[in-house]
Amino acid sequence: MKRREFITLIGGAAAWPLAAQGQQGERVRRIGMLMSLAADDPEDQARFAAFLQGLQEFGWAVGRNVRIETRWCRGNAADARKYVAELVALVPDVILATGSATVGPLLQATHTLPVVFVTVPDPVGAGFVDSLARPGGNATGFTAFEYSLSGKWLELLKEIAPRVTRAAVIRDPAITAGIGQFAAIQSVAPSMGMEVSPVNVRDAGEIERAVTAFARTPNGGLILTGSALALVHRHLVVTLAARYKLPAVYWTRTPVTGGGLISYGVDIVHQFRQAAGYVDRILKGEKPADIPVQTPTKYELVINLKTAKALGLTVPPPVLARADEVIE
Repeated sequence: MKRREFITLIGGAAAWPLAAQGQQGERVRRIGMLMSLAADDPEDQARFAAFLQGLQEFGWAVGRNVRIETRWCRGNAADARKYVAELVALVPDVILATGSATVGPLLQATHTLPVVFVTVPDPVGAGFVDSLARPGGNATGFTAFEYSLSGKWLELLKEIAPRVTRAAVIRDPAITAGIGQFAAIQSVAPSMGMEVSPVNVRDAGEIERAVTAFARTPNGGLILTGSALALVHRHLVVTLAARYKLPAVYWTRTPVTGGGLISYGVDIVHQFRQAAGYVDRILKGEKPADIPVQTPTKYELVINLKTAKALGLTVPPPVLARADEVIE
């Protein structure tokens, strides 16, 4: 979605409550949305648009029978807590939340408002649900991946850049998922003769200093694991990887379309369209406790050949053959 189109969409949101008031004879439901990035971030624009399209497929029309209150956290923990409080105070019929860093504070703030989450790697380990089959509380949703996938990122790095013997794993240590992803990568490293070290993703300065220091020793590569902060700082990581000629594997396609080397992960935008179905079920009376958490069934491999060439890498034919998308 183009920025101008999205601004028009958001601008129209200001009139949604007024439009809704003009409708007669139909109850207007309220949805809260807690987004992890910024309102002008193309990734969150695409996610938001996919969710709206999904709602329309289930008969929900903004301005007629549904009203949406949206907050963007920009990967900032303080903003997340602030906007959680604002949305909970509005008492919406359901809240859609993105990622562990927003879902955690939200479920601390309310045990009664229905919550649908998207892109949470380990909702059981994080304490968000009792089990995937029977969530048991006021939340359900969609997982981003299983931790075992994290080990595949290291395998993919070694496959596309065989000379790499060291990997800096960029992760958010403040969330369960950040710790779990690094642990999974660390567990498979010895079998591949790889040395891995964590790089915390708390702020841009910390990332730049750590990657710069890491790049002083040869045969290194990067892995950007999944988190809201990872997406906030994705442009910096892509820039640093290019500057120091470090092969890098990303957990989602967005950094690769922006110049990164290779990604393996779920189609997150599609999950937002799926989340509309869960929101629809809750608005029609189902309880999150009874709706199973969905795990991904399909992953996509995206390769940027232009970046590979700039790094002096030849993508192995077996890797190229598995790719779902190749950027020339």
